[in-house]
Amino acid sequence: MRHAHRLGMSTTATMMYGHVETLAERIEHMRRIRDLQDETRGFRAFISWTFQPEGTRLAPLVTHHPTSVEYLLTQAVSRIYLDNVDHIQSSWVTQGMKIGQVALHFGADDLGSVMLEENVVSAAGTTYRATVEDFCRTIRAAGYRPVQRDTLYRRVRDDFQGATEHA
Repeated sequence: MRHAHRLGMSTTATMMYGHVETLAERIEHMRRIRDLQDETRGFRAFISWTFQPEGTRLAPLVTHHPTSVEYLLTQAVSRIYLDNVDHIQSSWVTQGMKIGQVALHFGADDLGSVMLEENVVSAAGTTYRATVEDFCRTIRAAGYRPVQRDTLYRRVRDDFQGATEHA
């Protein structure tokens, strides 16, 4: 990531957790993201998502799968600790749309995107689907105004109706 950032590329920082790592290793992961962001300012968003063990060779090694509460706590901690990363994305793809919506009140400012094709999480047995209308309804129900953005967080469409703004 450092090399990509030095070349002028912006990226996202992702943390998949809930397989064999310790809580201390999760914290270390976030520390390294924070430190690199201080150095390069190259991350445009942070996305955390829980490991989906079904159908994987790691499944027998998983002794504890993070609950929705743990996921939301991770969202809140990432918003506070990674205050140098502009956007915190909710992972409705692994958590479902309802927890994705609640995450908007736990530090996320981005619900993510409508997935045209998603292979990683669905290969492990978790499949959530949503339309643009589902996104707009979910964001409005949380009290925010949906805004369509591109991958660089530039506004594409903001003529949706609602209250406060979230991507």
